[in-house]
Amino acid sequence: MAASDEAAAERNEATIRRLYEALGRHDGETMAACYSPDARFSDPVFPDLHGEHAGDMWRMLTSRATDLSVELPEARADAEAGAARWIATYTFGATGRRVVNRVRSDFRFNDAGLIAEQHDDFDFWSWSRQALGAPGLLLGWTPMMRSKVRSNAAAELARFRADRSAS
Repeated sequence: MAASDEAAAERNEATIRRLYEALGRHDGETMAACYSPDARFSDPVFPDLHGEHAGDMWRMLTSRATDLSVELPEARADAEAGAARWIATYTFGATGRRVVNRVRSDFRFNDAGLIAEQHDDFDFWSWSRQALGAPGLLLGWTPMMRSKVRSNAAAELARFRADRSAS
């Protein structure tokens, strides 16, 4: 690996670590600063966020977090891409139920070491069983439940963004 590629790999891994350390501190501003202005983000709940929406999602989630803790068992990167395995433990606000969510993240970085693309994946049914209880157990595997959760999350993010721009 060339010295410049090695430096880029170290910088990109540092970005991943900074992102999840900030999540553990409930610091949405630092998380948002890890993304390029034209970033793309997707996960099972927020499937298609672009630009500032990704940072605002983290701002919203961290501003509401009361007992969130984050573990980062794996973070690695090369000059262009990276991956992480992380575990978030928190109380889901809508139901007051405890959630332990195991997530796999894949990243692409721009030349400045900012996140250009992030795709997170987790077992939605497992998450819905924990977060939603009986409805998640019975319906969490269905497209209908996934659609309902996505719709609620999109509405919450839109409200958060509107409130943020009004202040």
